[in-house]
Amino acid sequence: HTVGIQMSAEGVLVVRLDDVQTESGKVCPARDAGVQEGDLIVAVNGTEIDANDTLQKQIALSAGEPIELTLQNGDSTRTVTVTPCTDSEGSYRIGVLARDGMAGIGTLTYVDPETGEYGSLGHGICDSETGVLMPLKEGSLIYSMVGSVQRGEAGEPGALQGEFTADSTLGTVEENTDSGIFGTMTDASLYSSLEAVPVADADEIRTGDAEILTNVEGDAVEKYSVQVVKVYPEDDEYGRGMMIRVTDQELLDKTGGIVQGMSGSPVLQNGKLIGAVTHVLVNDPTCGYAISIERMLEEMTN
Repeated sequence: HTVGIQMSAEGVLVVRLDDVQTESGKVCPARDAGVQEGDLIVAVNGTEIDANDTLQKQIALSAGEPIELTLQNGDSTRTVTVTPCTDSEGSYRIGVLARDGMAGIGTLTYVDPETGEYGSLGHGICDSETGVLMPLKEGSLIYSMVGSVQRGEAGEPGALQGEFTADSTLGTVEENTDSGIFGTMTDASLYSSLEAVPVADADEIRTGDAEILTNVEGDAVEKYSVQVVKVYPEDDEYGRGMMIRVTDQELLDKTGGIVQGMSGSPVLQNGKLIGAVTHVLVNDPTCGYAISIERMLEEMTN
């Protein structure tokens, strides 16, 4: 089933460095000070920053005096001194486009009915411009329905258009990893009436017939036929478990194949859960990649 996903970052992510137009020409104080795209601003002058609005307020309050930014990038932390400039309208700026959270739609892959622990997406949530994994502060899953579908075509990936409201929370988001997002369901309404399915080991996955469960219309979860066309080794450097091809004509008619928002759709073979859809091939939306369920479960328990 689709779910709305809301996340706030643990700091403010530098998405892009931009030149600021001043009276004396274009400058970028942040770049000059050594700030890089993908850096996470976690403090200004020693004060913790967790929202873009707070960062902008601190820059404005500087009145052009140097400010100290504490930056994280991966496991490293460093401090730089940036002197804000005034743009053509007289506002103080340092030349960064920053982001402090995201909201979107994805698909819930599995829930452990005994604990409520879940996995979704099969890949991490990254900033669309830098590709940096969004450092999670907190997040939530929200009940979602599919309002419409933008069909995928070669060269133009399609997308599910979700409808959700913030007051229908289903669970928490506690981990954002390369293998998916993980947390705990606080509302069992999506799965309380369902039967559990067995989980396949990675060495049980075979090329051939399989099926996916996905929600591409309204509130309905349907089963569609696919083919596993390639199985990748467990140590694949890109984290791919398998390549799949959509063969179900009904799904092809509705979506053109795999579209954004279907990430996390569970893949089953011989009655067992073997993985989750992760990515579409841009030049052939009938095909895409899936992560093995074994990899997702290992990530959840780490």
